[in-house]
Amino acid sequence: MIVENVSNRPGKRVHVVQGEHHVSSDPDVMLTTILGSCVAVCLRDTETGIGGMNHFLLPEGKVEGLDEGRRYGAYAMELLINELLRNGARRERMEAKLFGGARMFDGLSDVGASNAAFAEKFLRDEGIPVVGGSLGGVGARRVQYWPTTGRAQQRTVTDTNEVARLKTPPKPVPVVEDEGSLELF
Repeated sequence: MIVENVSNRPGKRVHVVQGEHHVSSDPDVMLTTILGSCVAVCLRDTETGIGGMNHFLLPEGKVEGLDEGRRYGAYAMELLINELLRNGARRERMEAKLFGGARMFDGLSDVGASNAAFAEKFLRDEGIPVVGGSLGGVGARRVQYWPTTGRAQQRTVTDTNEVARLKTPPKPVPVVEDEGSLELF
């Protein structure tokens, strides 16, 4: 989520989950995440080599606390950009790669498309060029990103357990018929 020394970690792989971000200037660090309809923004300063990744669930929403706010794109983008700036990056040297935004649920609103559109508009409004990535589609993907070089790799997720976790829609609230009865506890 924040800059940390991961040099003592084997492999220097940092997994970024929903609502998190991570920033690093260590050339051996690789950031990774798994996406369905969520979007990950990979952002870096091309001159200093400091870069990072976030992972957000929805474009915008009501924020009632720090942990809840991290799920939303607007807040996630501010956290990532501010962390990069605090560590020496300059906005005018930043470039982005965008991943995710798949349509994972038939018959429901296309959250993935909304996430992708939000990320593209946010970066356009901030004047940060998008130089690559992969948005849309109908399947899950695993993304690996090396923040100091900007190298990115995407693989289709074929593990049915991972895909099932990403495709499980929120459980609907059961509708209870009101027959005018009153229950006391």
